[in-house]
Amino acid sequence: MTAVHHRELFRRYPGNPIITVEQFPFMANSVFNPAATIFENETLLLCRVEHRTGLSSLVVARSADGLTDWIIEPDRCMEPMLDSHDEKWGIEDARITKCGDEYYVVYTGFSASGPLVCLATTRDFREFRRMGVLSSPEDKDAALFPCQIDDQWVLVHRPVPRIESIGAHIWISTSPDMQHWGNPQLLLEARLGGWWDSNKIGLGPPPLLTAEGWLIGYHGVRITAAGALYRVGLALLDRDDPTKILARTNEWVMGPSAPYEIAGDVPGVVFPCGWVVLDDGDTVRMYYGAADTSIAVAEASLAELLDYVLERGTGENGRG
Repeated sequence: MTAVHHRELFRRYPGNPIITVEQFPFMANSVFNPAATIFENETLLLCRVEHRTGLSSLVVARSADGLTDWIIEPDRCMEPMLDSHDEKWGIEDARITKCGDEYYVVYTGFSASGPLVCLATTRDFREFRRMGVLSSPEDKDAALFPCQIDDQWVLVHRPVPRIESIGAHIWISTSPDMQHWGNPQLLLEARLGGWWDSNKIGLGPPPLLTAEGWLIGYHGVRITAAGALYRVGLALLDRDDPTKILARTNEWVMGPSAPYEIAGDVPGVVFPCGWVVLDDGDTVRMYYGAADTSIAVAEASLAELLDYVLERGTGENGRG
């Protein structure tokens, strides 16, 4: 494999941010943390829109080239069920996984008891069929693998313990029917001390199947004197046993540096929830929330990502 020397593997689109709240036909506070998929030969984003109430919903935006001329469709949306316990305070941060003709939307329900993982399915992104709660509070940053492994559906998620000093780590659970979840196992640990991903980590986009295994991007949080920094790292999981970590990057591969990532409602945040692979089979386009205020996109070579994580990553949770 060829060594990679880029300072950052992901190259920002010069036209960022690609979607801002000013493009919406209604008043809202911000738009960020989009799920992404290819639907009817277009790039479709399921955007988190934070309204001026403080509560969020999920709204469709689509583009023929995935970069420009975004069409916002407020009639194609998931609104929170405010009269329910599970979505009383809104819905947030979806991830989309395509399985056959069905699109599985795993999202965070902001319940009266805290954030929890919920599932909905759709075939057209107009009608969404809610499948209920997959895990109890506090849990979020979840996505499904796009296929069964050993006759089990597999979910990546991030529960948060009540004892903060323990840290928040990424877990994996399985289900025979997408309703009854169990067999939870710790997948990736937040590192301690001065690491860039100390204290708290969480899944970014859904796992991506490659020739080398399942590639995952995740966010890591480092608490500084100026606040929290959200950066992106990579890990590679075994194709047949995704609980087995083949490699994990010690270094972050993308962090906030552009003005739209540094300034906003929550400064210093890049938070990806979706990526797509273009028809060339190598270009990965990652969509992310910038400073909890707008949506941006960056591109990378899949071959370079795999080279990097295999050559410069470590196993065993990347403890260096």
